[in-house]
Amino acid sequence: MAGLRVIAVFDVGKTNKKLFLFDEHYRIVYEKTARFLETRDEDGDVCENLDSIRISVFESLNEVLRNDAYELVAINFSTYGASLVYLDESGQPLTPLYNYLKDYPIELEQQFYTQYGGKTQMALETASPASGSLNAGLQLYRIKHQHPEIFKNIKYALHLPQYVSYLISGKIYSDMTSIGCHTQLWDFRKQQYHNWVYEEHLDRLLAPIMPSDGVIETTFMGKRYIVGAGLHDSSAALIPYQASFSEPFILLSTGTWCISMNPFNASPLTAEELEHDCLAYIGYQGKPVKGSRLFAGNEHEQQVKRIAGAFNVDALIFRSMDFEPGIISKLRSKPAEVSANDRSSAFESRDLASFQDAAEAYHQLIMDLVDLQFKSTSMIINETPIRKIFVDGGFSRNAVYMNLLAMAFPEMEVYAAAMAQATALGTAIAIHKHWNKKPLANDIIALKFYSVRNHISL
Repeated sequence: MAGLRVIAVFDVGKTNKKLFLFDEHYRIVYEKTARFLETRDEDGDVCENLDSIRISVFESLNEVLRNDAYELVAINFSTYGASLVYLDESGQPLTPLYNYLKDYPIELEQQFYTQYGGKTQMALETASPASGSLNAGLQLYRIKHQHPEIFKNIKYALHLPQYVSYLISGKIYSDMTSIGCHTQLWDFRKQQYHNWVYEEHLDRLLAPIMPSDGVIETTFMGKRYIVGAGLHDSSAALIPYQASFSEPFILLSTGTWCISMNPFNASPLTAEELEHDCLAYIGYQGKPVKGSRLFAGNEHEQQVKRIAGAFNVDALIFRSMDFEPGIISKLRSKPAEVSANDRSSAFESRDLASFQDAAEAYHQLIMDLVDLQFKSTSMIINETPIRKIFVDGGFSRNAVYMNLLAMAFPEMEVYAAAMAQATALGTAIAIHKHWNKKPLANDIIALKFYSVRNHISL
Protein backbone atom coordinates (compact mmCIF):
# COMPACT_ATOMS: atom_id res chain seq x y z
CA MET A 1 0.00 0.00 0.00
CA ALA A 2 1.43 3.37 -1.03
CA GLY A 3 2.16 5.90 1.65
CA LEU A 4 0.53 9.31 1.97
CA ARG A 5 1.95 11.81 -0.52
CA VAL A 6 3.67 14.59 1.45
CA ILE A 7 5.97 17.57 1.15
CA ALA A 8 8.64 18.10 3.82
CA VAL A 9 9.28 21.64 5.00
CA PHE A 10 12.26 22.57 7.14
CA ASP A 11 11.46 25.74 9.10
CA VAL A 12 14.68 27.01 10.68
CA GLY A 13 13.95 29.75 13.18
CA LYS A 14 16.33 31.60 15.47
CA THR A 15 15.11 29.58 18.46
CA ASN A 16 13.37 26.46 17.16
CA LYS A 17 14.17 24.29 14.17
CA LYS A 18 11.17 22.35 12.89
CA LEU A 19 10.34 19.74 10.29
CA PHE A 20 6.77 19.51 9.01
CA LEU A 21 5.15 17.06 6.65
CA PHE A 22 2.08 18.39 4.81
CA ASP A 23 -0.33 16.21 2.87
CA GLU A 24 -1.96 17.36 -0.36
CA HIS A 25 -4.70 19.14 1.62
CA TYR A 26 -1.95 21.06 3.49
CA ARG A 27 -2.73 19.38 6.77
CA ILE A 28 0.23 18.80 9.06
CA VAL A 29 0.63 15.04 9.39
CA TYR A 30 4.02 15.05 11.11
CA GLU A 31 5.99 17.56 13.15
CA LYS A 32 9.38 17.45 14.80
CA THR A 33 11.08 20.22 16.78
CA ALA A 34 14.72 20.57 17.75
CA ARG A 35 16.74 23.16 19.64
CA PHE A 36 20.49 23.39 19.15
CA LEU A 37 23.24 24.54 21.44
CA GLU A 38 24.85 27.67 20.05
CA THR A 39 28.55 27.94 19.41
CA ARG A 40 30.91 30.93 19.24
CA ASP A 41 32.76 32.61 16.41
CA GLU A 42 36.43 33.67 16.37
CA ASP A 43 35.57 36.82 18.35
CA GLY A 44 33.78 34.86 21.06
CA ASP A 45 30.33 36.03 19.93
CA VAL A 46 27.44 33.58 20.09
CA CYS A 47 26.41 32.17 16.72
CA GLU A 48 24.46 29.35 15.09
CA ASN A 49 25.94 25.86 14.85
CA LEU A 50 26.00 25.01 11.14
CA ASP A 51 27.04 21.41 11.82
CA SER A 52 23.97 20.90 14.00
CA ILE A 53 21.70 22.25 11.25
CA ARG A 54 23.31 20.02 8.62
CA ILE A 55 23.17 16.88 10.77
CA SER A 56 19.58 17.58 11.80
CA VAL A 57 18.43 18.00 8.18
CA PHE A 58 19.92 14.67 7.12
CA GLU A 59 18.82 12.75 10.20
CA SER A 60 15.27 14.09 9.99
CA LEU A 61 14.97 13.20 6.31
CA ASN A 62 16.31 9.71 6.92
CA GLU A 63 13.72 9.26 9.65
CA VAL A 64 10.91 10.25 7.29
CA LEU A 65 12.21 8.04 4.49
CA ARG A 66 12.24 5.02 6.80
CA ASN A 67 8.56 5.57 7.59
CA ASP A 68 6.41 3.66 5.10
CA ALA A 69 3.36 5.75 6.07
CA TYR A 70 4.64 8.60 3.87
CA GLU A 71 5.60 9.01 0.25
CA LEU A 72 7.92 12.00 0.23
CA VAL A 73 7.73 13.78 -3.14
CA ALA A 74 8.98 17.32 -2.45
CA ILE A 75 11.12 19.30 -0.01
CA ASN A 76 11.37 23.02 0.66
CA PHE A 77 12.98 25.27 3.24
CA SER A 78 12.40 28.53 5.10
CA THR A 79 14.80 30.15 7.52
CA TYR A 80 15.33 33.45 9.24
CA GLY A 81 17.08 36.07 7.17
CA ALA A 82 20.19 38.22 7.51
CA SER A 83 22.61 35.30 7.70
CA LEU A 84 25.09 34.25 5.04
CA VAL A 85 27.04 31.03 4.61
CA TYR A 86 30.38 31.33 2.83
CA LEU A 87 31.28 28.24 0.79
CA ASP A 88 34.69 27.32 -0.62
CA GLU A 89 35.41 25.63 -3.95
CA SER A 90 34.42 22.23 -2.52
CA GLY A 91 31.15 23.52 -1.10
CA GLN A 92 32.24 23.55 2.55
CA PRO A 93 31.53 26.48 4.92
CA LEU A 94 34.56 28.67 5.55
CA THR A 95 33.26 30.44 8.67
CA PRO A 96 30.69 30.08 11.40
CA LEU A 97 27.16 31.34 10.71
CA TYR A 98 27.67 34.82 12.10
CA ASN A 99 24.89 36.15 14.30
CA TYR A 100 22.98 39.07 12.80
CA LEU A 101 23.14 40.70 16.25
CA LYS A 102 26.93 40.75 16.14
CA ASP A 103 28.31 44.26 16.69
CA TYR A 104 29.39 45.81 13.41
CA PRO A 105 32.77 47.59 13.36
CA ILE A 106 32.05 51.31 13.59
CA GLU A 107 34.97 52.44 11.44
CA LEU A 108 34.12 49.95 8.71
CA GLU A 109 30.49 51.06 8.72
CA GLN A 110 31.58 54.69 8.39
CA GLN A 111 33.89 53.75 5.53
CA PHE A 112 31.07 51.98 3.70
CA TYR A 113 28.50 54.76 3.94
CA THR A 114 31.04 57.49 3.22
CA GLN A 115 32.01 55.74 0.01
CA TYR A 116 28.49 54.84 -1.13
CA GLY A 117 26.31 57.87 -0.44
CA GLY A 118 25.43 57.86 3.24
CA LYS A 119 23.06 55.86 5.43
CA THR A 120 19.84 57.60 4.46
CA GLN A 121 20.42 57.46 0.72
CA MET A 122 21.51 53.84 0.83
CA ALA A 123 18.50 52.92 2.97
CA LEU A 124 16.08 54.64 0.58
CA GLU A 125 17.61 52.94 -2.47
CA THR A 126 17.73 49.47 -0.93
CA ALA A 127 14.57 49.75 1.22
CA SER A 128 16.71 48.64 4.16
CA PRO A 129 17.34 50.70 7.30
CA ALA A 130 21.01 50.84 8.22
CA SER A 131 21.26 48.07 10.80
CA GLY A 132 24.86 46.85 10.91
CA SER A 133 25.12 43.06 10.79
CA LEU A 134 21.37 42.78 10.22
CA ASN A 135 22.12 44.02 6.69
CA ALA A 136 23.51 40.81 5.22
CA GLY A 137 25.34 42.68 2.48
CA LEU A 138 27.44 44.43 5.09
CA GLN A 139 28.40 41.05 6.55
CA LEU A 140 29.99 40.13 3.25
CA TYR A 141 31.61 43.58 3.04
CA ARG A 142 33.13 42.97 6.50
CA ILE A 143 34.61 39.65 5.43
CA LYS A 144 36.20 41.24 2.37
CA HIS A 145 37.79 44.12 4.25
CA GLN A 146 38.64 42.51 7.59
CA HIS A 147 39.31 38.89 6.60
CA PRO A 148 40.86 38.94 3.11
CA GLU A 149 42.41 35.51 3.71
CA ILE A 150 38.89 34.07 4.03
CA PHE A 151 37.41 36.22 1.31
CA LYS A 152 39.83 35.00 -1.36
CA ASN A 153 38.61 31.43 -0.79
CA ILE A 154 34.88 32.20 -1.07
CA LYS A 155 33.28 30.61 -4.11
CA TYR A 156 29.69 31.47 -3.14
CA ALA A 157 27.97 33.51 -0.44
CA LEU A 158 24.59 31.86 0.15
CA HIS A 159 21.68 33.11 2.21
CA LEU A 160 20.76 30.59 4.89
CA PRO A 161 17.58 29.24 3.17
CA GLN A 162 19.55 28.50 0.01
CA TYR A 163 22.36 26.86 1.98
CA VAL A 164 19.94 24.45 3.63
CA SER A 165 18.41 23.71 0.21
CA TYR A 166 21.90 23.13 -1.20
CA LEU A 167 22.54 20.45 1.44
CA ILE A 168 19.88 18.31 -0.25
CA SER A 169 19.89 19.44 -3.88
CA GLY A 170 23.62 19.99 -4.30
CA LYS A 171 22.73 23.02 -6.45
CA ILE A 172 23.70 26.63 -5.80
CA TYR A 173 21.01 29.31 -6.20
CA SER A 174 19.90 32.65 -4.78
CA ASP A 175 16.29 33.66 -4.12
CA MET A 176 14.65 37.07 -4.27
CA THR A 177 12.87 36.78 -0.91
CA SER A 178 16.29 36.47 0.73
CA ILE A 179 18.04 39.07 -1.42
CA GLY A 180 15.19 41.52 -0.80
CA CYS A 181 15.00 41.26 2.99
CA HIS A 182 16.89 44.21 4.53
CA THR A 183 20.21 43.15 3.01
CA GLN A 184 21.18 46.47 1.36
CA LEU A 185 22.16 44.35 -1.63
CA TRP A 186 19.20 45.13 -3.91
CA ASP A 187 18.34 48.45 -5.54
CA PHE A 188 14.54 48.59 -5.44
CA ARG A 189 14.43 51.40 -7.98
CA LYS A 190 16.58 49.72 -10.63
CA GLN A 191 15.47 46.16 -9.81
CA GLN A 192 19.03 44.87 -9.75
CA TYR A 193 21.90 44.55 -7.33
CA HIS A 194 22.97 47.94 -6.00
CA ASN A 195 25.95 49.62 -7.63
CA TRP A 196 28.11 49.09 -4.56
CA VAL A 197 27.81 45.31 -5.01
CA TYR A 198 29.34 45.56 -8.48
CA GLU A 199 31.99 48.09 -7.41
CA GLU A 200 33.12 45.72 -4.66
CA HIS A 201 33.01 42.81 -7.15
CA LEU A 202 30.70 40.86 -4.87
CA ASP A 203 28.27 39.94 -7.64
CA ARG A 204 30.57 37.09 -8.69
CA LEU A 205 29.98 35.44 -5.29
CA LEU A 206 26.20 35.64 -5.50
CA ALA A 207 24.58 32.61 -7.07
CA PRO A 208 22.15 32.73 -10.02
CA ILE A 209 18.64 33.74 -8.95
CA MET A 210 15.96 31.05 -9.07
CA PRO A 211 12.25 31.99 -9.06
CA SER A 212 10.78 31.52 -5.59
CA ASP A 213 8.29 29.00 -7.00
CA GLY A 214 10.97 27.11 -8.94
CA VAL A 215 12.25 23.61 -8.13
CA ILE A 216 15.28 21.42 -8.66
CA GLU A 217 15.06 17.71 -9.42
CA THR A 218 17.44 15.75 -7.26
CA THR A 219 18.19 12.28 -5.91
CA PHE A 220 18.62 11.57 -2.21
CA MET A 221 19.02 8.14 -0.62
CA GLY A 222 18.35 6.55 -4.00
CA LYS A 223 15.00 8.30 -4.55
CA ARG A 224 14.04 11.26 -6.75
CA TYR A 225 12.49 14.42 -5.33
CA ILE A 226 11.77 17.98 -6.30
CA VAL A 227 13.44 20.54 -4.06
CA GLY A 228 12.69 24.23 -3.66
CA ALA A 229 15.48 26.80 -3.39
CA GLY A 230 14.16 27.99 -0.02
CA LEU A 231 12.45 31.16 1.18
CA HIS A 232 12.98 33.92 3.71
CA ASP A 233 10.63 33.10 6.57
CA SER A 234 8.77 36.42 6.77
CA SER A 235 7.98 36.33 3.05
CA ALA A 236 6.93 32.68 3.30
CA ALA A 237 4.51 33.49 6.12
CA LEU A 238 2.65 35.88 3.83
CA ILE A 239 1.94 33.34 1.07
CA PRO A 240 -1.07 31.50 2.61
CA TYR A 241 -2.83 34.80 3.27
CA GLN A 242 -2.22 36.07 -0.24
CA ALA A 243 -3.58 32.79 -1.57
CA SER A 244 -6.67 32.93 0.67
CA PHE A 245 -7.75 36.58 0.95
CA SER A 246 -8.24 39.25 -1.68
CA GLU A 247 -9.42 42.04 0.64
CA PRO A 248 -6.63 44.30 1.96
CA PHE A 249 -4.98 43.04 5.15
CA ILE A 250 -1.92 43.32 7.35
CA LEU A 251 -0.02 40.22 8.40
CA LEU A 252 1.70 40.48 11.77
CA SER A 253 4.19 37.62 11.81
CA THR A 254 5.41 37.17 15.38
CA GLY A 255 8.49 35.46 16.69
CA THR A 256 11.88 36.78 17.76
CA TRP A 257 11.01 39.66 15.45
CA CYS A 258 7.44 40.89 15.04
CA ILE A 259 7.12 41.84 11.39
CA SER A 260 4.09 43.75 10.11
CA MET A 261 3.63 43.32 6.36
CA ASN A 262 1.29 45.24 4.09
CA PRO A 263 1.20 43.78 0.57
CA PHE A 264 -1.31 46.49 -0.38
CA ASN A 265 1.05 49.41 0.23
CA ALA A 266 3.24 49.99 -2.82
CA SER A 267 4.29 53.55 -1.98
CA PRO A 268 8.06 54.20 -1.86
CA LEU A 269 9.63 54.24 1.57
CA THR A 270 10.09 57.67 3.10
CA ALA A 271 12.92 58.89 5.30
CA GLU A 272 10.49 59.06 8.24
CA GLU A 273 9.41 55.45 7.73
CA LEU A 274 13.01 54.29 7.57
CA GLU A 275 13.76 56.17 10.77
CA HIS A 276 11.04 54.13 12.48
CA ASP A 277 12.44 50.79 11.23
CA CYS A 278 10.15 50.36 8.24
CA LEU A 279 11.47 48.57 5.20
CA ALA A 280 10.33 46.76 2.08
CA TYR A 281 10.53 43.06 1.38
CA ILE A 282 10.37 41.31 -1.94
CA GLY A 283 7.58 38.76 -1.90
CA TYR A 284 7.75 35.35 -3.54
CA GLN A 285 6.03 36.75 -6.65
CA GLY A 286 8.77 39.37 -6.96
CA LYS A 287 6.70 42.36 -5.82
CA PRO A 288 7.71 44.73 -2.98
CA VAL A 289 5.86 44.38 0.33
CA LYS A 290 6.08 47.27 2.78
CA GLY A 291 6.86 46.18 6.33
CA SER A 292 7.84 47.35 9.77
CA ARG A 293 9.76 45.36 12.33
CA LEU A 294 9.99 45.23 16.09
CA PHE A 295 12.34 43.11 18.22
CA ALA A 296 9.39 42.37 20.50
CA GLY A 297 9.70 38.60 20.71
CA ASN A 298 13.25 38.91 21.97
CA GLU A 299 12.23 41.53 24.55
CA HIS A 300 9.30 39.36 25.65
CA GLU A 301 11.64 36.42 26.24
CA GLN A 302 14.06 38.49 28.32
CA GLN A 303 11.39 40.21 30.40
CA VAL A 304 9.50 36.98 31.11
CA LYS A 305 12.70 35.63 32.68
CA ARG A 306 12.91 38.78 34.81
CA ILE A 307 9.29 38.46 35.97
CA ALA A 308 9.65 34.74 36.72
CA GLY A 309 12.76 35.37 38.78
CA ALA A 310 11.26 38.28 40.71
CA PHE A 311 8.09 36.37 41.68
CA ASN A 312 9.69 32.92 41.94
CA VAL A 313 7.37 31.29 39.39
CA ASP A 314 7.95 28.97 36.45
CA ALA A 315 8.17 30.97 33.20
CA LEU A 316 5.99 28.33 31.54
CA ILE A 317 2.88 29.70 33.29
CA PHE A 318 2.88 32.70 30.96
CA ARG A 319 2.36 30.53 27.86
CA SER A 320 -1.26 29.77 28.83
CA MET A 321 -2.11 32.75 31.02
CA ASP A 322 -5.71 33.92 30.78
CA PHE A 323 -6.53 37.47 29.82
CA GLU A 324 -7.85 39.43 32.82
CA PRO A 325 -9.67 42.66 31.85
CA GLY A 326 -9.80 43.67 35.53
CA ILE A 327 -6.01 43.73 35.70
CA ILE A 328 -5.90 45.93 32.61
CA SER A 329 -8.38 48.37 34.17
CA LYS A 330 -6.24 48.57 37.31
CA LEU A 331 -3.03 49.12 35.36
CA ARG A 332 -4.57 51.75 33.10
CA SER A 333 -5.75 53.70 36.12
CA LYS A 334 -2.17 54.21 37.29
CA PRO A 335 -0.31 57.33 36.15
CA ALA A 336 2.36 56.76 33.51
CA GLU A 337 5.74 56.48 35.19
CA VAL A 338 8.03 55.51 32.31
CA SER A 339 8.09 56.02 28.59
CA ALA A 340 9.10 53.82 25.68
CA ASN A 341 11.31 54.51 22.69
CA ASP A 342 10.86 53.21 19.14
CA ARG A 343 12.90 50.04 19.73
CA SER A 344 12.06 48.82 23.23
CA SER A 345 9.02 49.08 25.48
CA ALA A 346 8.51 50.97 28.70
CA PHE A 347 8.62 47.72 30.66
CA GLU A 348 12.41 47.62 30.69
CA SER A 349 12.37 50.57 33.11
CA ARG A 350 9.54 49.37 35.34
CA ASP A 351 10.08 48.41 38.98
CA LEU A 352 8.70 44.89 39.43
CA ALA A 353 8.14 45.57 43.13
CA SER A 354 5.24 47.82 42.13
CA PHE A 355 3.19 44.85 40.90
CA GLN A 356 0.99 42.70 43.11
CA ASP A 357 1.93 39.42 41.46
CA ALA A 358 3.39 37.81 38.36
CA ALA A 359 0.09 37.96 36.44
CA GLU A 360 -0.17 41.71 36.95
CA ALA A 361 3.45 42.24 35.88
CA TYR A 362 2.92 40.09 32.80
CA HIS A 363 -0.20 41.98 31.74
CA GLN A 364 1.81 45.20 32.03
CA LEU A 365 4.58 43.73 29.90
CA ILE A 366 2.13 42.80 27.15
CA MET A 367 0.42 46.20 27.41
CA ASP A 368 3.77 47.88 26.86
CA LEU A 369 4.70 45.61 23.96
CA VAL A 370 1.32 46.14 22.27
CA ASP A 371 1.67 49.90 22.68
CA LEU A 372 4.92 49.63 20.77
CA GLN A 373 3.39 47.26 18.23
CA PHE A 374 0.53 49.69 17.57
CA LYS A 375 3.01 52.40 16.57
CA SER A 376 5.03 50.02 14.43
CA THR A 377 2.08 48.52 12.54
CA SER A 378 0.35 51.89 12.08
CA MET A 379 3.38 53.19 10.18
CA ILE A 380 2.71 50.89 7.22
CA ILE A 381 -1.09 51.13 7.21
CA ASN A 382 -0.79 54.77 6.21
CA GLU A 383 -3.67 55.54 3.83
CA THR A 384 -4.31 51.99 2.62
CA PRO A 385 -7.84 50.56 3.11
CA ILE A 386 -6.82 47.92 5.65
CA ARG A 387 -9.63 46.41 7.73
CA LYS A 388 -8.11 43.10 8.82
CA ILE A 389 -5.04 42.14 10.83
CA PHE A 390 -3.92 38.50 10.83
CA VAL A 391 -1.49 37.42 13.55
CA ASP A 392 0.76 34.44 12.97
CA GLY A 393 3.42 32.86 15.14
CA GLY A 394 4.00 32.71 18.88
CA PHE A 395 1.90 35.69 19.99
CA SER A 396 -1.13 34.37 18.06
CA ARG A 397 -1.49 31.77 20.82
CA ASN A 398 -1.17 34.36 23.60
CA ALA A 399 -4.62 35.37 24.88
CA VAL A 400 -3.31 38.43 26.70
CA TYR A 401 -1.51 39.72 23.62
CA MET A 402 -4.35 39.05 21.18
CA ASN A 403 -7.02 40.74 23.30
CA LEU A 404 -4.86 43.80 23.90
CA LEU A 405 -4.02 44.02 20.19
CA ALA A 406 -7.74 43.99 19.37
CA MET A 407 -8.22 46.83 21.85
CA ALA A 408 -5.37 48.78 20.26
CA PHE A 409 -7.03 48.49 16.82
CA PRO A 410 -10.78 48.78 17.61
CA GLU A 411 -11.63 49.72 14.01
CA MET A 412 -9.95 46.56 12.66
CA GLU A 413 -10.91 42.91 12.59
CA VAL A 414 -8.09 41.16 14.47
CA TYR A 415 -7.59 37.43 13.91
CA ALA A 416 -5.21 34.80 15.23
CA ALA A 417 -4.24 32.09 12.80
CA ALA A 418 -5.31 29.00 14.69
CA MET A 419 -2.74 26.82 12.94
CA ALA A 420 -0.03 29.39 13.53
CA GLN A 421 2.39 27.74 11.11
CA ALA A 422 1.99 30.06 8.16
CA THR A 423 5.73 30.15 7.45
CA ALA A 424 5.96 26.40 6.87
CA LEU A 425 2.61 26.33 5.08
CA GLY A 426 3.61 29.15 2.74
CA THR A 427 6.88 27.40 1.99
CA ALA A 428 4.93 24.33 0.89
CA ILE A 429 2.38 26.32 -1.13
CA ALA A 430 5.14 28.20 -2.98
CA ILE A 431 5.92 25.07 -5.04
CA HIS A 432 2.34 23.73 -5.08
CA LYS A 433 2.13 23.40 -8.86
CA HIS A 434 5.18 21.15 -8.96
CA TRP A 435 4.16 18.49 -6.46
CA ASN A 436 0.48 18.68 -5.54
CA LYS A 437 -2.11 17.03 -7.79
CA LYS A 438 -5.05 18.68 -6.01
CA PRO A 439 -6.33 22.26 -6.41
CA LEU A 440 -5.36 24.65 -3.64
CA ALA A 441 -8.16 24.64 -1.05
CA ASN A 442 -9.74 27.90 0.08
CA ASP A 443 -9.92 26.88 3.74
CA ILE A 444 -6.26 26.29 4.53
CA ILE A 445 -6.22 28.89 7.34
CA ALA A 446 -8.44 28.61 10.40
CA LEU A 447 -8.89 31.97 12.11
CA LYS A 448 -9.95 33.02 15.59
CA PHE A 449 -11.58 36.44 15.84
CA TYR A 450 -10.77 38.79 18.74
CA SER A 451 -13.26 41.58 19.36
CA VAL A 452 -12.79 44.57 21.61
CA ARG A 453 -16.54 44.53 22.24
CA ASN A 454 -16.15 41.38 24.29
CA HIS A 455 -14.39 43.31 27.05
CA ILE A 456 -14.97 46.21 29.36
CA SER A 457 -14.55 49.70 28.01
CA LEU A 458 -11.07 51.00 28.75
